[in-house]
Amino acid sequence: MEKIRKGKDGAKYFGLPRVSILEFHHVSVLLWECIENLNIKPDGIYVDGTMGGGGHSLEIAKKLSTGRLICIDQDLNAHQAAKEVLKEHLDKITFVHDNFGNIGSILESLGIEKIDGMLLDIGVSSHQLDEAERGFSYQQDAPLDMRMDTTNSFSAYELVNEYDEDELNRVIFTYGEERWARRIAQFIVKERQAKPIQTTAELVEVIKKAVPKGARKDGPHPAKRTFQAIRIEVNGELEVLQCAIDDVANKLKPEGRLCIITFHSLEDRIVKEAFRKQENPCICPSQFPVCVCGKKQTGRVITRKPILPSEGELQTNPRARSAKLRVLEGVEK
Repeated sequence: MEKIRKGKDGAKYFGLPRVSILEFHHVSVLLWECIENLNIKPDGIYVDGTMGGGGHSLEIAKKLSTGRLICIDQDLNAHQAAKEVLKEHLDKITFVHDNFGNIGSILESLGIEKIDGMLLDIGVSSHQLDEAERGFSYQQDAPLDMRMDTTNSFSAYELVNEYDEDELNRVIFTYGEERWARRIAQFIVKERQAKPIQTTAELVEVIKKAVPKGARKDGPHPAKRTFQAIRIEVNGELEVLQCAIDDVANKLKPEGRLCIITFHSLEDRIVKEAFRKQENPCICPSQFPVCVCGKKQTGRVITRKPILPSEGELQTNPRARSAKLRVLEGVEK
């Protein structure tokens, strides 16, 4: 981790390289539900682990007086855009170019032992979908990329052209929950024997050939699940999420809150199960009269059922339709 440096604007940065400021539009999902559930204290320490365009961060910062906000994002474009959105609150903010999965080492580097709350908005942002050259969207032609952190070397191109059939099937079936995963994997391997698959449009055509015509009549775009799966694998999203929940739960002060927004069933199941384990970590057999494993509770589940977007939000932001918010509260450890 690089040393913190201070910019002319007074904010702190972890060695962010200079990049051009690109238009970064992102609609914050479940914004007010998150702010309400974070129970923000004016002097608290909060983390936005997926800063994006800074919409959630802005509302958190507005509620802080002597408190501190740590803004984390692995997308350099997000940092440039969020600095503008948050320009009136830079004295309260530390920007970190990193993945939220490294939250333990990030807080250690900042000398922070405990936090009052953290927000995670999992998945791809509106901007990343809309910026064609990033290769996240199956609706726009672009080079195969899908890296949230463009400084990483592994991209969708390497995955599509180097994974063998079994690996492709595993990724597409597990992370995309795609019933035609094996057939799609077979068609990808066959197609790339002639030449590498280089663009999103080329990959979409391969997927369309693989998915039977009858199966393409109903439901989502035939490439949606495969693109989701490739994006998750390229960025290691689910593994990062699981580890981050464990680390954050141990860093939460009593009554501190962890709010996580997910957008598909795999993510939501991971969050639900991880929260349950924080609340009831005991691994003793059910027939034992008392716990002997010694595992201690690290959190309390606030949301037995996820919080969903309102009808009003869905009308203004259709991309929020699959969003779910779950909340965990820290306990005395």
